[in-house]
Amino acid sequence: MYAVTKTYKDFNGVERTETKLFNLTETEVMEMELGTAGGVAEMLQRIVDAKDQPTIIKFFKEFILKAYGEKSADGTYFEKSEEISRKFACTQFYNLLFMELATDDSKAAEFVNHVIPKVVDIKKHSENPEIAPVVATMN
Repeated sequence: MYAVTKTYKDFNGVERTETKLFNLTETEVMEMELGTAGGVAEMLQRIVDAKDQPTIIKFFKEFILKAYGEKSADGTYFEKSEEISRKFACTQFYNLLFMELATDDSKAAEFVNHVIPKVVDIKKHSENPEIAPVVATMN
């Protein structure tokens, strides 16, 4: 789980400082890896090398919204839904985070590497030894 804190002015002009949580489970990472030809890291490297800005922007929007959720008070679950993502995407917090990731390669790589589980050993969960954990690097 990765906590991001931002200070921003809301739509009423009120300055707010909030912390939002982002997380992908091993299951979600495996689904992303297996659902992407060559895996997510290879796909990201291809679009970065090609300087394919529209695809990079689309990836980060989807990645942020897929990782965003709300932790239960007792910590037993991290709720995600289309409605939670839709509402978050309408906030100034999302706007600041998205712009930061879209314009700063090191921040983008840091975010991806913090959101993806640190001890993701997809190989041990798969019969396919070619599957490897995602490690993001942005050139």
